[in-house]
Amino acid sequence: MEIQSIDHIEFFVEDAEEAANGLRDLFGFAVAGRGGVHTGMRGCESVLLRQRDITLLVTSPTSPEHRAAEYVGRHGQGVGVIALRVHDAQAAFAEALERGATPVAPPETFGPEGARVAFASVIGFGDVEHRFVSRARSGGPFAPLIEETGCDHSAEGLFTRIDHLAVCVPAGTLDETVQRYEEIFGLHQTFEERIVVGPQAMDSKVVQSKSGRLTLTIIEPDVTCSPGQIDRFIAAHEGAGIQHIAFLTEDILTAVPKSTERGVRFLTTPQSYYEMLTPRLGPIGVPAEALRELNVLADRDHEGVMLQIFTESRHQRGTLFYELIDRRGARTFGSNNIHALYEAVERQQASNVTGLD
Repeated sequence: MEIQSIDHIEFFVEDAEEAANGLRDLFGFAVAGRGGVHTGMRGCESVLLRQRDITLLVTSPTSPEHRAAEYVGRHGQGVGVIALRVHDAQAAFAEALERGATPVAPPETFGPEGARVAFASVIGFGDVEHRFVSRARSGGPFAPLIEETGCDHSAEGLFTRIDHLAVCVPAGTLDETVQRYEEIFGLHQTFEERIVVGPQAMDSKVVQSKSGRLTLTIIEPDVTCSPGQIDRFIAAHEGAGIQHIAFLTEDILTAVPKSTERGVRFLTTPQSYYEMLTPRLGPIGVPAEALRELNVLADRDHEGVMLQIFTESRHQRGTLFYELIDRRGARTFGSNNIHALYEAVERQQASNVTGLD
């Protein structure tokens, strides 16, 4: 199958309006539609959000039978669906089943001739589903039972698209998860790394679609070492799940202060990191002092430079958080910054434990 891009991400939450307002206020997403009992939805209500090429659907259950109710009860709020744009959702679904996928929802086609939308779902990892989506025309209706505002948000916002998603899986399941993505979804592995941070260790592999528009960084803890953040994620989330979502931005030096003004709280970085930045990377086209003021991290690969920063987690279980990433030619994921990220998360978690703010 050919995965063209991420069509949308669906969050399962306790209160769709409240969660959508948070994404709107903090990250500048615009409300593009709503669905609920008034539109014919059963068992849930949803808010549709858009920004440039990013589409988010925020869904809360109104019935205990809805899948979102089970998800929120087990994991708390989080990503329940990663929807994949394909040429033919029905064909992709059939192909995935032939390759061993577990079905969630059979193919359904909605809408009038010339603007039809088809959905079909299978399990991806844990209980997170992949919804195959095919659309007769770009810019057509998002989905049935979602009343859209009619506003065009394609040119608005600081973030252009979802760069990648980081997935935490239980120890011993990394290789089989990667294998499933290769065999069922046609992704290919592009990178692997063992990361050691003090007494903690973890292994990661990156899988990507041929289009380059679906990228998953999959991480498992090394249980032969001291328990660390990935172990804590698996315990708090009660299984595999999305650890963070990376929003691609064209100008991180603008996106960070504007996001901060909106109330986003970013992880901090020790000043010693910036003292070694130029000796480590050489000239990167951005003054180290500008990065220091914003706590932005930098790395380089053979293609170019990458700038990134991570938010604090606002999740009640301390699991899900976000990343802003600015790619200036670089295609990798800031391996040299992993230590800085995990040390920053440790500081945040220590602060939460001691009651410091």
